[in-house]
Amino acid sequence: MKRTLVIVGMMAAMLGARSTVQAQPAATDFPWSVEFGIGWDNSIAGNINSSGVGRINGQAVVILKNSYEDVYGTGLHLRFGGGYMIDEVSEVRATFTFQSLDADLVPMGDIGVSKLYGQYQEYRSFGLDVGFRRYADLSPAVRAYGEATVGIAFIDETDVVLVAPQTNLAGNATDFYDRTAAFGFGVNVGVLVPLADQIGVFGQIGLRWMTGMSEVDGLAGTGLETINDNSSRWTVPIIGGVRARF
Repeated sequence: MKRTLVIVGMMAAMLGARSTVQAQPAATDFPWSVEFGIGWDNSIAGNINSSGVGRINGQAVVILKNSYEDVYGTGLHLRFGGGYMIDEVSEVRATFTFQSLDADLVPMGDIGVSKLYGQYQEYRSFGLDVGFRRYADLSPAVRAYGEATVGIAFIDETDVVLVAPQTNLAGNATDFYDRTAAFGFGVNVGVLVPLADQIGVFGQIGLRWMTGMSEVDGLAGTGLETINDNSSRWTVPIIGGVRARF
């Protein structure tokens, strides 16, 4: 929540600065642009593992679901890319995104008389999104925009180490997700404020859906094979950055 308020405050400050900034040159005078952004990817729906009941090492196991937020928290990510203005209000864009998120040790459920814990592998992805953006002038200096994107993200293999302190299960590494090419769709809205004729800052918020990762049957024969069948997710990315035109 605090991060969201920070971004909202930044966007409000941008709007408040419009009276001191001169109007930009025509967009088609400098049709190409490059930008760099940094922000947070807030998960709002989606589980990295579902619930289930089975047996491991001859002992009854109950698995509880864990969301991406439970395991990875709110992920920081980096973005860089560019665009081309078709006309004064329309732009086609391509953006690369990199994420690297550390995982917390999380409770997975119970095995026999012991609590079961899981240590997921670090989440790493590199993706490309292409999209279409439309601008609207809020003032001679400040522009709002809305955009839609589609893309693909390459996500590294993800394993989980299972530990149960009160049983003989200690450090049992389980293949969970294979290296994946996940597809995504997103919509974003934001504001763009110039600092100079060809340099500006932007802030945006969006909604993004990603398909699930490719499951691996590392728990085959345990009755828990389905706990990694559905790993798609929804996120709210909040981004701020710098944009240059040329």
